[in-house]
Amino acid sequence: MSLVADERFVYRLSFGHAAPHEALAAVGDGDTLDAHNDDDAGELAGLVRRLRHYAEGNEDDFLDVEVDLGETTAFQRRVVDLCRGIPFGTSLTYGELAARAGHPRAARAVGNCMRTNRVPLIVPCHRVVGAGGAMRGYSAGEGIRMKLRLLELEAGGLRQTAAARKGIRRKVGEASLRAPAHHV
Repeated sequence: MSLVADERFVYRLSFGHAAPHEALAAVGDGDTLDAHNDDDAGELAGLVRRLRHYAEGNEDDFLDVEVDLGETTAFQRRVVDLCRGIPFGTSLTYGELAARAGHPRAARAVGNCMRTNRVPLIVPCHRVVGAGGAMRGYSAGEGIRMKLRLLELEAGGLRQTAAARKGIRRKVGEASLRAPAHHV
């Protein structure tokens, strides 16, 4: 896992690669944090611990973590905000997320927004699936295989029944979405 961050914002997060140098390459040039190296974590050690804790199947919504979205449209910011509010262990379709963002016919635009997510897990784009639960893609290391692993991890973390694990997808009520912290 590699992280690009400063004391205020997380800019990039990469994980799921076969080797640490691949994760570092995925976040690009600049100051990077190798999350496998505790000495390198410094002020961000708490976030690294939380990410590791999540990877062990423990719930964390990361809503308090501020992310720098870079140059985005109002629609993209709305989609990211709504995505961050999808609770652990649940999912929405691209179409459902588009509708909640006020553009019910913009499922493909939601997919493009998720495809360019620079901070997966913190913006949990793995919780957004195709119609009928179809897996359409995932930008983190191992692609769709990683997306499925994350959804299964969250389902197991909630100790859902075997039947619920088969149909990972559960509808999320509008009231259960929570507002994240981010920088525009």
